[in-house]
Amino acid sequence: MSERRTSDDPVNSSLSRVRSAREPRVSSQIQREVMQLILDRRLRAGAPLPTETELMESLGVSRNSVREALKALQALDIVEIRHGYGTYVGQASLTPLVDGLTFRTLAQQGDDTGALAEILQVREVLEEGLIRRVAGALTDEELTRLETVVARMDEAGRAGRPFPELDREFHELLYASLGNALVPQLLGAFWTVFRRVSGVRGWTDDPTPDVTVRRHRDIVVALRARDVEGAQKAMADHFRGIEARAAQESRGVG
Repeated sequence: MSERRTSDDPVNSSLSRVRSAREPRVSSQIQREVMQLILDRRLRAGAPLPTETELMESLGVSRNSVREALKALQALDIVEIRHGYGTYVGQASLTPLVDGLTFRTLAQQGDDTGALAEILQVREVLEEGLIRRVAGALTDEELTRLETVVARMDEAGRAGRPFPELDREFHELLYASLGNALVPQLLGAFWTVFRRVSGVRGWTDDPTPDVTVRRHRDIVVALRARDVEGAQKAMADHFRGIEARAAQESRGVG
């Protein structure tokens, strides 16, 4: 008569651990294979993917495994599942990065300032390097556009209106001449995280709009003078101001 193994049996426990350890690897492998399929077929964003049945056959896995992998890829914006229509190649945007950074910052248990400072430091290093690239290449027309945005900031500030979107527009315009599609996406990601955290914590839009306007104007003045070092310094001063405002808000100082 064969002996029945209980849940406490060490052999059963060992097999269970092996299965548990194997399953995540299998799921991640299927995800990689789906991504490789997209790359091999050179499918663009919005292009339809093979059906679940076709993926099951080509990958040699179950329907549940395919669905699990597609859901995980949907969370990364690599695929888009349109119920009733099928699955399509996603935009591969930075939305997952934004969501992850926002959660990470808010989860710092009372240390928002430290977490935000880390994000601002990364953005500052990025922008100080980028501004050196564009400082000598911006055309008079591009500089005029930047000056117009600063003037609109000034007008909004004097009228008591917040102008976060104008701030974002300024920075996107500043580096548009690079022709690098990733730059505005990265800057936008950091900007969105900052705005989300500010909104959750109830921080004011800008307690010193006149100073914010002046710091943006200083950047344009240096660029207009083709002063690379001055533009970089003005950008650094701008970020010091953001960091100081965040620290004040976190302490409840208006």
